Amino acid sequence: MKKIKRILIVVLALGLLSGTALTGCRNKAEAADNQVVLYTNADDEAVEAMKNALDKNGYKGKYIVQTFGTSELGGKLLAEGKDIEADLITMSSFYLESAQEEHTMFADLTFETGAKEDYPAYYTPITAQEGAIIYNTEVLKENGLPVPASIKDLADPVYKDMISVTDIQSSSTAWLLIQAIVNEYGEDGAKDILTDIYANAGAHIEDSGSGPIKKVRAGEVAIGFGLRHQAVADKEEGLPIDYVDPSEGNFTLTESAAVVEKDSDKKDLAMEMAECIIQNGREELLKTYPIPLYDGEEADDANKSGNPKVFSEKLSVDLLEKHQALSEECK
Repeated sequence: MKKIKRILIVVLALGLLSGTALTGCRNKAEAADNQVVLYTNADDEAVEAMKNALDKNGYKGKYIVQTFGTSELGGKLLAEGKDIEADLITMSSFYLESAQEEHTMFADLTFETGAKEDYPAYYTPITAQEGAIIYNTEVLKENGLPVPASIKDLADPVYKDMISVTDIQSSSTAWLLIQAIVNEYGEDGAKDILTDIYANAGAHIEDSGSGPIKKVRAGEVAIGFGLRHQAVADKEEGLPIDYVDPSEGNFTLTESAAVVEKDSDKKDLAMEMAECIIQNGREELLKTYPIPLYDGEEADDANKSGNPKVFSEKLSVDLLEKHQALSEECK
């Protein structure tokens, strides 16, 4: 009889513990349900700046951040539309526009952004990034190589095995290069140039947008094509890095914030957070991404590109895929 009582006590205890555990799980799930879900393709520096802006202004613990690669998040936007888990998204602007055209999935922003340029009512930019030619001054000198003036120059056999570029299949940084040569030389001319650039790059075609500048810094190659602001920062830190604004132009991609249109109380909170990021995060964001986007922001002389240009067609996922196909033909 005592043995049966002991068994009953154990069973009851386990039941209570199980109930407590289930209650704890439910509480955690409910807390997560009340948190704004932020999906982003942003770099670590941008994510940190956004989190700092939110945490310092009363939103700590009220959101969850999930990071994705650009193509992965873009695929989710186009496939899932409003059914996406996210309430707030920061993403390449052209992907947001394509997703909005496909699904009408974003709410118009309810706050004044103060942006310098006109943007669609449903998003506002958080960063802008320009492309440029980057080179290692010491490696260039050691190998007796001329400083290139254009992207087309990188197709010259003199640079064989001495340049690094990015693959557009994996990084949008490469699109800045391809936009420049297609805009300047047309698709046929761009194919010839890109074929020779890839031949010169050889094993130095990188998956990451920061891959080329890392190889230039390390002296593995003399020249790369990458993000202009990274080269400016390296030069200011005293590294043997310099940069060229190519004759074809400095093309730009922006990343922007958008709120998903949902029948949910979280939509209003997500809208508040989007406003908070713009109002309170830009100061930190400008330290890494120094292109002015809002009234009152200014760039120093080093961060004013010498030849800013805009592609002749509207940027879209369809155009990206067209240029990806062009790139594949050139490999």
